[in-house]
Amino acid sequence: MFAIIRTSRIVSYVTSLALHKVGCEIAVADLQDSKALAKEIGDADTVQIVLPPSPRAKDTAAEMRKAIESLASALEEAHPRRVLAISDYGAHITHGIGMLTMCQHMQGWGRVIPAAIDSGTLLSFHDPVDMLFPTISAPDLGLIAANLLLQPTTEKDIEIVHAEGPRQYSPSDVAVALSELLGRTITAEAVPRSQWKDAFEHVMSVSLAELLIKANDAQNKGGLVDVKPNSAEIHYGTTEFIDALRPLVPTY
Repeated sequence: MFAIIRTSRIVSYVTSLALHKVGCEIAVADLQDSKALAKEIGDADTVQIVLPPSPRAKDTAAEMRKAIESLASALEEAHPRRVLAISDYGAHITHGIGMLTMCQHMQGWGRVIPAAIDSGTLLSFHDPVDMLFPTISAPDLGLIAANLLLQPTTEKDIEIVHAEGPRQYSPSDVAVALSELLGRTITAEAVPRSQWKDAFEHVMSVSLAELLIKANDAQNKGGLVDVKPNSAEIHYGTTEFIDALRPLVPTY
């Protein structure tokens, strides 16, 4: 049996669906409930985990530390054969990087599509807008995760596998894809650094906003939020950005 713990809804669904198709039983547990988590993990051969932040948590960092402690206790008690942790690009950086996000999901840009349609401008916290960044379609990541879970165990205690799309993209590339889908020009534009705080705090807690400001600063420095140096194993999804955005763009 496989346990899927509080991961992205799309990644979780695709991973679970792929495993179910080959006859695997799936258990789902709440990350904050250590006892329930240990119970479900106890029946699982393999566990897939990710730590999503709570947008409205008063202290996001403290909330995530609490989740980590709950998860660590459950794993220590259950001792599953294998743990697949979907971690973050840049996780090898020890300080000054804020709260990381994993290799970005292409579908995350769906949140800004309505505003881009209204204004003709695709706003981005990536600066400059022609800077490439790693990204992947969430269903592709789910399939990569499922394939890893189905592989035979190895002698290695820890294996680090990177997953990203068929190539890296920039906000300008995203704008070009939107332009093609909409049939009119959309232009990428960087949100001024001075406006980040207000923009983030409008939709999330102050603590999460502070972490994301640090994370975007690290992203824009370049070379930090990327594949860990000397990493050989990279799995590539096949979905191009335009195809990931296609279901998110209204048809007229």
